[in-house]
Amino acid sequence: MDFVKEFQYEDEPNKEDTKDTGDLTDTADAINITDTISTFETSDTTEKTDSTDSTNDNERNNTVKREEFKKAGRQTYLKGVVSTIAAGVVGSVLTLTILPHTDYIKSLTAGGNQAIVNSEQTASSVPTVKTVSAQSGTVTAGTTSIADTVEKVSKAIVGIVNYQQQQNGNFYGSGNTQNVETGSGSGVIFQKNKDYAYIVTNNHVVEGATKLELSLYNGEKTTAKIVGTDALTDLAVLKIDAKYVNDTVDFGDSSILRPGDPVYAIGNPLGLDLSRTVTQGIVSATNRPISVSTSAGNWETNVIQTDAAINPGNSGGALINPQGQVIGINSLKISESGVEGLGFAIPSNDLLPIVNQLIKNGKINRPYLGVGLSDLNEIPQMYWQDLPANVKGVMVTNLDPNSPAGRAHFQQKDVIVSMNGTPIENANELRKYLYTKVNIGDKVKFEIYRNGKKISVQVKLSNNS
Repeated sequence: MDFVKEFQYEDEPNKEDTKDTGDLTDTADAINITDTISTFETSDTTEKTDSTDSTNDNERNNTVKREEFKKAGRQTYLKGVVSTIAAGVVGSVLTLTILPHTDYIKSLTAGGNQAIVNSEQTASSVPTVKTVSAQSGTVTAGTTSIADTVEKVSKAIVGIVNYQQQQNGNFYGSGNTQNVETGSGSGVIFQKNKDYAYIVTNNHVVEGATKLELSLYNGEKTTAKIVGTDALTDLAVLKIDAKYVNDTVDFGDSSILRPGDPVYAIGNPLGLDLSRTVTQGIVSATNRPISVSTSAGNWETNVIQTDAAINPGNSGGALINPQGQVIGINSLKISESGVEGLGFAIPSNDLLPIVNQLIKNGKINRPYLGVGLSDLNEIPQMYWQDLPANVKGVMVTNLDPNSPAGRAHFQQKDVIVSMNGTPIENANELRKYLYTKVNIGDKVKFEIYRNGKKISVQVKLSNNS
């Protein structure tokens, strides 16, 4: 290689200079011998011989010195080569270590990435809504700081204010209507396309609203539109303009949760003044059945129980794992005197099918029967119509004549005691069977008591549209 030759040339001792040095040394020795002969003319031949030997010794010494000098030059050359190679290796390592942390590579790839983004945007001008699914993975503490995880997720948490119309009357009986704040809650941004960003929250946060105002992480506020709601599962999906949103969250797999797993609740307890409050706890229990009263009737739902603090205003907020995945939507707590640390969240695996159907249809299509129901223990016995003793069931209190039940000739005060042979003891059990065991279009055999007699009625179920 050229640089090796050049390096060798500059570091190796000059051969011509070495030869000249040797000649000068020999001449000096000759002069010394001449001076010795002229000074000591009376010296004998032995002295001359000694002088000659001395001269030969000097020549040998000079030869040794030249060889040592050449050897030293070669060693210097080898050291120089090794130093250069070492310097090159160190320089390469430093370059490979430092360069990825600079903006140099980003500047090289920015153009290419921008071209890819533009290409994707051009490929489809119609915004698409993806089916939401849970991300797989185990719930284990990672190397990322919990504070970093919470900060990232918090950017996708919104505050929701429910405004409802209220009539303002005066002394003369006239007045005007205005939107009045009636409550607040939280929501989670989980998806964004070119036009809209989608938020999941609780139905009871948005129920009855004439206007929904959303407060974002950066302080901006905007109005949300309802995509769909489901009172029975207490879930709702909203949408806002995509320009307001930069961050979304992923859903985790709630089926792998175990009691003792760490979780974090993020929301807006007691209103927007305490927005994006974070509380820490553990999973206290999974698949905990809880009976709740909704605007669509009583319902038994499976929830995640946690001791992470959940307060009014946290409803609709996120329950996350250490990886920052949403594994539940905070929904309710037991707030009786002396009770602490009993909060509940709807599991992600239960809410995702509801969310996807709300985005697609705006509602949940379930089998429809078309009756109003009341548990027998809620009905005075004077209306029981001579029922046998110890009968348990649910009474029909009202009836849609154009419904499947109406077409099957159900009547008010009929007492339903079974469906397809499965005992039905209350309205909650009937809804659970209707919505989870049978499908639209199925024929269901009902056993009922009418005027004290047990009869069977077959009903073909339709949807609730």
